[in-house]
Amino acid sequence: MNEIERVKDLMTEAGSVDPTVGSGTLSPHLPPVDAAALAAVIRGLSRDSKLVVVSNREPVIHEARDDGVREIRPASGMITGIEPIVRAVSGTWVAHGSGSADRRAVDTNDRFTVSGGRSSYALRRVWLTRQEEQGYYYGVANSALWPLCHIVYARPQFSRRQWETYRRVNEKFCAAVLEEIGSEDAIVFIQDYHLALLPRLLRQARPDLTIVMFWHIPWPNPEAFRIMPWGEELLDGLLGSDLLGFHIQYHCNNFVDTVDHRVEARIDRELFSVFRGGTPTYVRPFPISVDFEQVSDDAVSVPVRHRVEEILAAIEHDGRQQLLVGVDRLDYTKGIIERLRAVDRLLLEYPELRGRVTLLQLAAPSRTHVEAYRRLGQEMDALVDDINWRHQDDTWQPIRLLRGHHDYTTVMAAYQVARVLLVTSLHDGMNLVAKEFVAARRDEDGVLLLSKYTGAARELADAVQVNPFDIDAMTQALYG
Repeated sequence: MNEIERVKDLMTEAGSVDPTVGSGTLSPHLPPVDAAALAAVIRGLSRDSKLVVVSNREPVIHEARDDGVREIRPASGMITGIEPIVRAVSGTWVAHGSGSADRRAVDTNDRFTVSGGRSSYALRRVWLTRQEEQGYYYGVANSALWPLCHIVYARPQFSRRQWETYRRVNEKFCAAVLEEIGSEDAIVFIQDYHLALLPRLLRQARPDLTIVMFWHIPWPNPEAFRIMPWGEELLDGLLGSDLLGFHIQYHCNNFVDTVDHRVEARIDRELFSVFRGGTPTYVRPFPISVDFEQVSDDAVSVPVRHRVEEILAAIEHDGRQQLLVGVDRLDYTKGIIERLRAVDRLLLEYPELRGRVTLLQLAAPSRTHVEAYRRLGQEMDALVDDINWRHQDDTWQPIRLLRGHHDYTTVMAAYQVARVLLVTSLHDGMNLVAKEFVAARRDEDGVLLLSKYTGAARELADAVQVNPFDIDAMTQALYG
């Protein structure tokens, strides 16, 4: 059986999609396609082949400190979900070596062995110059593709010079992957919008490879995508995959419609596949999630209970206030500004709530080299100062901002103190914070206020769902 037939068989086992259903619902007589199904596909394909995962972010970072080199495991849902698969088959992970001590940790082949438990895997680091990182990561990936795919009315910035850098970096990743594979049979599992050209580059070099691509962010509708100057090249790159995954069926529908409008290809809407270049690309939804049992156990651990006490002491919580909580990366897609404005309006319209409600906002700095993110941080700080000045008294502030990179224990503790968790994303592929909160509250207490523009909203139907662009409605949802 060839690799294409194996992909088709495994996709049949994982469940078929009814492309006529726009809500993301799967055919009622078939099992749902989810993160577990994607893992099953990858494991099934890699039984007799080498597994190579490719991503911009690396699963282990080495940072230089005064006392030596520190090994850091970055917090990432992508890494948490994929690493067990790579480890189980002793595969290889190819990623950008971004740590200040990464070069000191690798061997002469730029490899580092990631060990743990009874198994290990190889991490192959790709080195980028400052100019390459600026054009590929901060430029095309996060100043063009990120705002293009998240419909939050932030204008994408397109630069031909940066696109050429993006292409060169994808070629650099391609060379590293091919070197790791050698002459072996392999399945290559590519992660996200940083590497959109990589599937086609690999397909051209090694037509025998099995290539899976997962796009972690939303896919826009054809009308929005049409402004992308290099849209045909990007689509052609993605269509080098055997299997292309998105979080929800709606994004699959948008992608297939975009292909139909933009490039020459044969589309089979019954099988939800696209033929371009002689091979099919199967397009499927895989809504990623969290390890419910693990999160549930971690949330009531002793370290988390201690961190709860520390947080309450730090914000001088006296037990009288109901805590609204936000846990976000500082990104304009997360709706933090809209959330702050809703709390401000809540206190203006219902002054009896002053002293009784506090918003605890955890905000992790992100992509500070991008001007839009610097402006967002400045706007958030100014708005927090304005709201606190307007409403605070001698013993109470309505907004408590904890700005910084917070570890897993702190996040779990924040979930525990929340009366209401606010997930107000303006547009989100999935949003695992919402799912983590549900898993973390073993007491089944607390309320999830969830943007209807997240992938998670399609699964968490019992959440209080809101339109974060409608500040008045969000205010009323908070009051209710």
